[in-house]
Amino acid sequence: MRGIAACAVLLAAGCAVGPNFKTPPPPKVDGYGAKVATPTVATPDDAAGAAQRFQAGATVPADWWRLFHSQSLDALIAASLKNNPSLQAAQAALRVAYEDARAQRGVRFPAVSASFGASRQKQSEELAPTPNFPTVANEFQYDLFTPELTISYAPDLFGLNHRNVESARAQEEAARFQMIAIWTTLSANVVVTAVQDASLREQAQATRKVIGLEKRSLAILQLRFQRGDASGLDVAAQQSQLAQAQAALPTIVKQLRQTQDALAALTGRFPNQPPIPTLSLTDLHLPEDLPLTLPSALVAQRPDVRQARADLHAASAAIGIAAAQRLPDIELTADAGSSALAISQVFGSGTGFWGIAASLTAPIFQGGQLLHQERAAKAAYVEAAQEYRGAVLAAFQNVADTLVALQEDARALQAAAEAAHAAKRTLDLSQLQLHHGYIGVFELLAAEQAYQQAQMTLAQDEANRFADTAALYQALGGGWWHNARFETP
Repeated sequence: MRGIAACAVLLAAGCAVGPNFKTPPPPKVDGYGAKVATPTVATPDDAAGAAQRFQAGATVPADWWRLFHSQSLDALIAASLKNNPSLQAAQAALRVAYEDARAQRGVRFPAVSASFGASRQKQSEELAPTPNFPTVANEFQYDLFTPELTISYAPDLFGLNHRNVESARAQEEAARFQMIAIWTTLSANVVVTAVQDASLREQAQATRKVIGLEKRSLAILQLRFQRGDASGLDVAAQQSQLAQAQAALPTIVKQLRQTQDALAALTGRFPNQPPIPTLSLTDLHLPEDLPLTLPSALVAQRPDVRQARADLHAASAAIGIAAAQRLPDIELTADAGSSALAISQVFGSGTGFWGIAASLTAPIFQGGQLLHQERAAKAAYVEAAQEYRGAVLAAFQNVADTLVALQEDARALQAAAEAAHAAKRTLDLSQLQLHHGYIGVFELLAAEQAYQQAQMTLAQDEANRFADTAALYQALGGGWWHNARFETP
């Protein structure tokens, strides 16, 4: 009896073969580049010219885009999070993984099934002299009713069920962080696309003004050429400048239309549907205090890194599954029921039956199939480990690149603003000189053209600062851990 009890305890407890997963430690680095992130340069009197300071260890808010203080941008983000099909598909995939993980837990418990059979039978009359025929004396036709309850249980002797549950949970975790990654990327893409749309609209407007100015300049030169005050070379050069300005406009308009179509797709709309109100660069406020996650915490915040870690966990569990499939499997079954010739006698005395059985199945020869499956699982774990390492490296590279971009964006905007201010002063002086008769209209038009070109460059550099600021929030993980909707169920 003691031996039987010991075996029962052993079968119930089992032991999980294969490696026990351990979360990889964060990389031992203390920064994102050769230099410590310092405040960016400032450009006074510019909507996107504030100096940005980096606060080490500060957290990323869940709705970080509200720091731009734009109701139009908030509306675009809300529409995308509600209607984007990629995000909705990822949410459905998470529900699938969630239910699959709960379904897999059922292997830990005994399976109970009930059945009820009713039949009408006739036996051969030629077998009447044979003992036990017919079942009912002198009756060759009769009814038979059989209710039955069956219980089966497979003790997890070597941890196959445990590893299957572990794998399902890891796959659910991977689906969860895949959905979070899509949510984070979507919100950042909407900000970047909306900013690009605003910048392109300003560039298109400035280009049209330049074309108008070039046409006026050409008309003046042609008039001067007719009077002999200008050469044919001057006219040809001006025609070339006009053609270049006109050639630039279709490219900008194409980019603008494609950007607007992309913004429509991100918000779950078709291109021909009424557009959601867009924004202008002057509507945006540049966040001045930017968070900078500690390197030791970045791997816990980036959803793509967490997804890679969950994939690594699933690969670890797959090794245990493959190893357990090479070991014996035990199944216990018990059934009990009743069999009677009349429904009223089903639960009467003497109609019951029961049975208990145990089976042991062990693989002996599979042609090397199970061995190579285990080796493949180990190789897949190495693959997942390298993919996890690659995700960590990419995360640090992403943050480092964004920090560099923000520093250089600020310098480029400062130079563009200085150029725009200089062009504006030149235009103002040209207008004054024209008023006093020191220059002609042609020289004034040239100053206006230079000013419009400077405004186009300024719009591009302003958009870069806003877009790269959004990219930093995304690179740091997007603040999903502050969002209640992403809490583990």
